[in-house]
Amino acid sequence: MSWTATTGYFAEHWLEIGGLAATLMGIWLTTKRLLICWPVTLLADFIYLVVFYQARLLSDALLQVFFIVFTLYGWWHWWRGVREEGEVRVEPLPLRGWIAGLTAGAVGSVLLGWLMVHAGAALPRLDATLASYSLVASWWQARKHIANWWLWIVVDLAYIGEYLYKNLLPTALLYAVLVLLAVLGLLDWRRASAAPQIAA
Repeated sequence: MSWTATTGYFAEHWLEIGGLAATLMGIWLTTKRLLICWPVTLLADFIYLVVFYQARLLSDALLQVFFIVFTLYGWWHWWRGVREEGEVRVEPLPLRGWIAGLTAGAVGSVLLGWLMVHAGAALPRLDATLASYSLVASWWQARKHIANWWLWIVVDLAYIGEYLYKNLLPTALLYAVLVLLAVLGLLDWRRASAAPQIAA
């Protein structure tokens, strides 16, 4: 790719690339359980709200609105935990939490898919399913459940295919990196979860 083509691509996709950078930074900070992850993630949420709306991925655009709400909640919930306990502690997810979350994701997939078919969205059912389970993963993340990383790995792998199909190459690349970061987050949070037991 020539220098002119490269600069032209960056000029055309600067917002998507900015969202990519903010998202990567936010997720990396989340794997480290650092409170600053939330304002960085909030910036990424707003950027991708615009990117997905322009690409007519309406479920993903709507998802960003929910992400903004969850990000604000997660920021508050983690801040409260740090204030009371001095650190962000990983919380276990009971079996009923798994069942409730996965059921909510399935119901959300059907309802949002129906809505998006009628709205004329691109890939309405697939996008709705991924958006619905992303909400579940975001809720689990805000509640500091390690299970969020398992769900993010599955959802992000599926998103890679969707974004390649829609020719959103920087975003597909982003989600490939997000899979790796989710694995790192899983390992990091498992170590953090096991640490008190080892100390005891």
